[in-house]
Amino acid sequence: MASLTFDRLTNLLGTLTDRGRDLIRGLTHGTPHKLADGELAELGETLLSRRGEATGVALAQALLAGYETATPEQRFAFLEALADMFGPEREAIERAIEKVRTEGISPDAVSALHEAAEPRRQELIRRLNLAPGGTAALVRMREELLAHLREHPQLRAVDSDFVHLFASWFNRGFLVLQRIDWTTPANILEKIIRYEAVHAIRNWDDLRNRLAPPDRRCYGFFHPRLVDEPLIFVEVALTKDIPVAIAPLLEDARAPINPQQATTAVFYSISNTQRGLGGISFGNFLIKQVVEDLKREWPGLNTFVTLSPVPGFASWLARERASENPTALDAADKEVLTAIDQPEWINDPATAERVKPVMLAAAAHYFLEAKDKRGRAVDPVARFHLGNGARLEKLDYLGDTSAKGLQQSHGLMVNYCYDLDDIEANHEAFVEKGIIAASAVVRKRLRPRNELNGAA
Repeated sequence: MASLTFDRLTNLLGTLTDRGRDLIRGLTHGTPHKLADGELAELGETLLSRRGEATGVALAQALLAGYETATPEQRFAFLEALADMFGPEREAIERAIEKVRTEGISPDAVSALHEAAEPRRQELIRRLNLAPGGTAALVRMREELLAHLREHPQLRAVDSDFVHLFASWFNRGFLVLQRIDWTTPANILEKIIRYEAVHAIRNWDDLRNRLAPPDRRCYGFFHPRLVDEPLIFVEVALTKDIPVAIAPLLEDARAPINPQQATTAVFYSISNTQRGLGGISFGNFLIKQVVEDLKREWPGLNTFVTLSPVPGFASWLARERASENPTALDAADKEVLTAIDQPEWINDPATAERVKPVMLAAAAHYFLEAKDKRGRAVDPVARFHLGNGARLEKLDYLGDTSAKGLQQSHGLMVNYCYDLDDIEANHEAFVEKGIIAASAVVRKRLRPRNELNGAA
């Protein structure tokens, strides 16, 4: 009976392997194999069962190709299968636990428990990564997974495994820093235009204005398995002073300066390009590496700052204004801020001047006091830069009066300063104790609690 079962299993594995080969041949000849429901999960089981390298690569290629051509329902079913069918093996865990009970905390017992506790899907993802183009396909797969997480929290364990593996595959040791300039191949420049997430690049002339002048720089991190695909890039302006608004930096008709006259490097746009790599940190390494490279190229640079958006400020301020017990506004403040409900308020100098002190005081509270549900600094950009060791240097009133800037922050921008002597201390204070490094100029904008007469 056991022999018959083994023979049936062998035949089943052979059939599934043949299906995988059929799938590859069909895709190669432009006649995609029609997937049966559950076939992707079956191919996954077959892939885990095979030990031959050539067969494994073929099956991995077949599964990924099938996933790409599958219907949305079939792709989601495969993601669910990763959660339901490819977790840890219960019996293996129980045996490993018993081994620990018997042998104690011995290296062999702990190693056996660690191996048993690893979900089978981690090994499946590793094997899929061996296929040609496997890394890029897995990044796209996780992007789709992320879109389902809110409504399907049972997939979070699968996402944790992707993050665990991606954190190793995309660690700093594998990333290559490259300067992107006007001579960079066009296929990469097209992606810079497409991926720019902070200040949209209107056309090729706009891109040239950001890359070609001598006082402009752009750098990106690349990975050997994602050819010509920047993972993250930063745009830099070399200036004589710390800027307080974005428009002059992006002005088409501006006059470039000699980089030797510059004292300040301004990181005015940082864009992550791969949604499937969300949660994998690149930016902290990128900024620090670029600071080192710029300092080496231009020793006269002594100030390194950002000119950053404040994406959550407008929504936070709206909640404060609507609250009966606001933490940052009193009744008089709310009255002043009614002016910003009018679309043209920034074009009236008297109105803009009346709003300014109230807006900046609220902004100081937003950065220094406001917390999210997890007790963190409420602004995501602030968490990024403060976590990297930057100092909150300056609040820039009406620094971005574009439609996007007014919508997300009522025009507010902010400078974070990367002081090379203080980065490590600032980072440790923020991460370990939640202490926000901020300049005296910013702290002076924060009003004492007892001055908020209308607040509870």
